[in-house]
Amino acid sequence: MILRPLYCDQLTLNLASLKEANPQEDIILLAEVLEEATYVKHHKKKLIFQFSAMRHFAQELQQKGYQVIYVPLNDRYNSGTFRTEIQKFVKKLSPLCVRVTKPGEYRQFQDMLNLQKSLGIPLEIAEDNRFFINSQEFSEWAKAHKNLLMENFYHMMRKKTGLLMDGGSPVQNRWNLDKENRKALPTEYKDLSPLKFEPDEITDEVSRLVEEKFSSHFGTTENFLFAVRAQDAKKAFDYFLKNHLRYFGDYQDSMKIGEPFLFHSVISPYLNASLLDPKEICRDVENAYHSGIIPLNAAEGFIRQILGWREFIRGIYWTYMPSYAQSNSLQHTRKLPDFYWSADTKMNCVHHVIKMTKQEAYSHHIQRLMVTGNFALLAEINPQEVHEWYLAVYADAYEWVELPNTIGMALYADGGVISTKPYISSGAYLNKMSNFCKTCHYNVKEKFGDRACPFNYLYWNFIIKHESWLNKNPRMKFAYSNLEKMAKDTQKKINLKAKNFLDNLKHDYE
Repeated sequence: MILRPLYCDQLTLNLASLKEANPQEDIILLAEVLEEATYVKHHKKKLIFQFSAMRHFAQELQQKGYQVIYVPLNDRYNSGTFRTEIQKFVKKLSPLCVRVTKPGEYRQFQDMLNLQKSLGIPLEIAEDNRFFINSQEFSEWAKAHKNLLMENFYHMMRKKTGLLMDGGSPVQNRWNLDKENRKALPTEYKDLSPLKFEPDEITDEVSRLVEEKFSSHFGTTENFLFAVRAQDAKKAFDYFLKNHLRYFGDYQDSMKIGEPFLFHSVISPYLNASLLDPKEICRDVENAYHSGIIPLNAAEGFIRQILGWREFIRGIYWTYMPSYAQSNSLQHTRKLPDFYWSADTKMNCVHHVIKMTKQEAYSHHIQRLMVTGNFALLAEINPQEVHEWYLAVYADAYEWVELPNTIGMALYADGGVISTKPYISSGAYLNKMSNFCKTCHYNVKEKFGDRACPFNYLYWNFIIKHESWLNKNPRMKFAYSNLEKMAKDTQKKINLKAKNFLDNLKHDYE
C-alpha cells in the first residue's frame, strides 16, 4: 500500500503522484490543517473555496472507487500540520512508501525534504506535471539567457507547444498584441459577469466553520459564488469562452466602480487549485480563434497570460527562492497602511479596489498592478508586508504565483529580474482606464494643491528620487526627458508634498 497525500491546491486525478494509483490498495490523504489556513490570515472566501473544493474532490475520489482518508479542520485528532498528519498515518497504516507531488510553495517543499530524511520509509517527491514546463527546464533556459525577458520565454513556449503557431511562425506573423488590449471601457456595454454557483450543503457547512474558526480574518463569507468542483469550473470557463473572451482582449485593462469582474474570466482560483487544466483551456481558446469565434488579440492575450506569464512567474519563483522572498532593491520600509485592510481612504481607486477585494477575494490584474501595487511602490511600502497582504486577500494566491508578481512586477523590489521597468503611473492613467477619478475626493488634474491626486506627486517624487539609477533605463526615457524640463523649484514642491502626505498617511481617511 502506498500513501498518497495531496495538498489543498492539488485537486486533480491527473496529478503525477496519483498516476498508477491502485484504488483497491493505495490510500489518498487530504487534510484541512490549521498551519495552511493561518500562516497568513487568508481571506474567508479563500478558505471556504479551498476547504469546500477539497471536500468535493474527496467525495469525487470515493465515488470513483478510491480509498480516501479525509481529516476535517475540526477533527479532534487533527494535528494541525500537513507533515504531522503524514507522520500520523504512516505510523497507523505502515505503508510501503509515501508518494507526493512536489508542492507549489518553497516552505512546503522544505517540509517534505526534511520529512523525507526522518520518516523511516521512502518518501518519493514526483515532479509537478500540471504545467507546460517544469522548474528544471526553466532553470536551463534561464542559464542560457543573460536577461530573463518574459517575451523571449513566451516565444519559446509558443514554439514548444505549437499554440497559435503557423509552422515555425506565429499566426498572422504576430507574437504579441498587447498594444491592442488597452482600450477604455465604452460608456455603454453589455453587462457580463462570470458564471456563479450557489453553495451546496458542503459549502454551507464549510462557510459556518470558517466564520466560527477564522472570524478575525479579512473579508466576508457572504455571497460565496465560486465553483468548487472541476465540472463547474469547466462550465465557468466555457461560459467565459462563449460570452466574454471576445471582449477580453480590448478591455482587459479597464476598471469601473462596482464592477470587480467586467470581461475577466475569474478562473485563476480554479487553475491554481487544479480544478482546471491550463493545457486544455489554452487549446480550447486556440480552437475558438481558428473557428472564428474570437479575434486574435483576445486569444493571444489570454494564452499569453497562461502559457507565457504564469509559466514564467513559476520558473522565476523556483529559480530564485528562497532569497527572492526578501528582495528589497529600493530599500522601502514604510509600514502597510491600515486602509489596505479597511478600505478607509479618500483615494477612490484604492478604496473601491480594496472594497471589492474584501467582498470578492478577487481583483483583476490591472487593479492589483496599477492601483494597490502602484500605490504601494510609490508610497515606499515594505515589499514583504505587501507580499503578505496579496497572499492573504486573494482566492487565487499561492506563493509561487503571488510572490514574484508582487515582489518583481508590482514593486520592482527584485531590481528588474522580472520587469524591465517599474510599473508606476500618475493619476492620468487611472483616469483613462477607469471612472474612479470622477467621484474622488482628490482632483486628478491637480498637481500640488490640497486636493491634488496623491498619485500625481508621488509618481514624480519616485522619478526624482531614483533618477541616478533609472534614467539609464531606455523604457524610462520619456519620463526623464519630461523631468529635465521641470523647474527645480517645482521638483522641490513635489518632494515636500510627497513627504507631507507619506508622513501623515494614516490621516488620509480622517
